[in-house]
Parts: sequence; structure tokens; C-alpha cells
Amino acid sequence: MIEVLSTGAPNVVQDLGRPGHLGIGVGRSGAMDAMALSLANALVGNEDVAAGIEISLFPFRVRFQCETVFACTGSDSRLLLDGNLLAPWWGRRVKAGEVLVVERPRRGARAYLAFAGGIDVPTVLGSRSTDLKCGFGGWEGRGLRRGDVLPLGKAPAALLRGSGLGLIPGDLPAFWRDLSQGCIAVRAVPAAEYEWFSAEARAAFTTTPYKVTPDANRQGYRLAGEALALTRPLELLSHGIVPGTIQVPPSGQPIIQLAEANTCGGYPKIATVIEADLWRLAQAPAGCELRFVPVDQDQAIAVSQAQGLERSLLRSSIALMAGRS
Repeated sequence: MIEVLSTGAPNVVQDLGRPGHLGIGVGRSGAMDAMALSLANALVGNEDVAAGIEISLFPFRVRFQCETVFACTGSDSRLLLDGNLLAPWWGRRVKAGEVLVVERPRRGARAYLAFAGGIDVPTVLGSRSTDLKCGFGGWEGRGLRRGDVLPLGKAPAALLRGSGLGLIPGDLPAFWRDLSQGCIAVRAVPAAEYEWFSAEARAAFTTTPYKVTPDANRQGYRLAGEALALTRPLELLSHGIVPGTIQVPPSGQPIIQLAEANTCGGYPKIATVIEADLWRLAQAPAGCELRFVPVDQDQAIAVSQAQGLERSLLRSSIALMAGRS
């Protein structure tokens, strides 16, 4: 078990989400940075679907009540284990009683903690993810509080004796460099109402930056930049939307729907951020600028396949080096 020593309602138990329930009004939820959680699970010997902790309010402190292996990925955060400095993106063995502190990121916005065996909370609609809007899943359907004690699933004894493996995904160093400069690129495909926007708006969308405002959370980011105008007023019935959908309300300032996106909406959609780049949005803090790079569906699929292949190769390499294959 692990004990939470710091209060932070935005810090939640998440896995890779619960797709397939939009038709009954239940969103996907899950980790904002699915790549980071997936690779944290790989470092501790878990399957991709194991639940961990998504941290977006720092510093975050936990006390280990048992021997286990953990990994912290996602943001570039300093880690202190009983005061000793550790690097992120490594698997580490810990003893009962040791305290881990995840400090405020130098780069990025969200950190992910995975533990051998995963966090053992009940599954709801096939997932252990927290749905904050509906108040179910995860740990009592809410963010974590000081004093919460989270159970861990059973992990093989041989796994608990190993540690010391780390990794860095290929895209991460360049992404951190861009993030340090205050502007990141995300790829997007045109959405259903793209042609209804003026030529000037379509040009501005891909040539001028849009800043993430402080009105940003797991549900979505409100952006600030050049207003995006329609060629004429457009009234739409509510329709299904997904994480990555970029809606444009009457103000002309875009809104990106994210992990806890509404299941439907009526604002015109100019584009959709490709699934392979949602992790980039997850690590973009308020004040960061976004530049939208247009791609077509074939390019989006190719990027997704390449990212999936890299993740699979990294997981296989970790398993081989750890003797888990």
C-alpha cells in the first residue's frame, strides 16, 4: 500500500481510460498523457492497462507502506526519495517507510507514478480511471487527499527484487527543448466544419500561435489568439465529440476537448488534434503556445502506427533486459 501525504484534488488515479461508452454519455477519462503512463507501467513490469497516479499539483508526497518498485514518467520533475535525488523515467525499488516527493516540473505539466502490481481499485465499466465529472471510478470517484491509503495489486517477488531500468522516448528531448522555448507543435486534421471558416481564419489557425489560458484542466483547454471567424452564421445540432476536438464558440477563441471531454457539443469544429499528439497537449502548461500543423488522415494514421511500434519496442526491450520475457 501507499499513503498520500499531500492534498491535491487534481491528482487522480487513472489508467488508459474507458472507451466505447460515448453512446451512453460516459467519456473516456484516463491518463492525459497515455504514453507516459504506459511506459511507467512497462518500467515496473505491469501491463499497459494498470492504474497509476496522474499528478498535476505539486509537490506530491507518498509514503510506501510495503516494498515495491515504482517509476515516475511524464514531466521533467525532480524526485526525492528520503531526501536522495533521483532521475525521472527510471524504475526504482523502495522499502517500506520510505517517502517519495515529486517536485514541481522544470518542464511539462503532469507526472505519472506507476507501482508494481498497479493500484488495486475496483473497475467501473471496464476501467479503474477516475471520472471527475460523474464522480465514479478511481479512488472513491475523486481526487486524492492527505491520508488516503491506496492498495497495490500483487506483484511477483522476483520483480520486487529488480530495478534500475530507465528510458527516454525518441520524441521527448526535442519536445522538452520546444517546451523550454514556450511553444510546441501539434498535428491536426480538418474537422467537419473546416470549410465553413473563412480563408483568413483557416490561414491564421495554422500560421499563428494560440496560447493555453489558465482556464485549462482535464476537460479541455481554452486558447487565446487570433479569432477564427465563420463565413456566415452556422447553427448545429449537438453532435458527438472526442478528445482532441477543437471547437470554436462565437468568441472565435478555440477550445480543445481533452480526456474528460464532453460527449457531445454544438460549436463548429475547425480541426481535431491527432491522437498521437494528445500527450503533447497533456504536458503543455498554462501560458505555453501551440502551433497547429495540418496533416491528412493517412498521415495521422501513419504517425499513430509509428508511435505504437516505438512503444511496443520499448516495452519489449525493458522486458528483455529485466528478464521478464
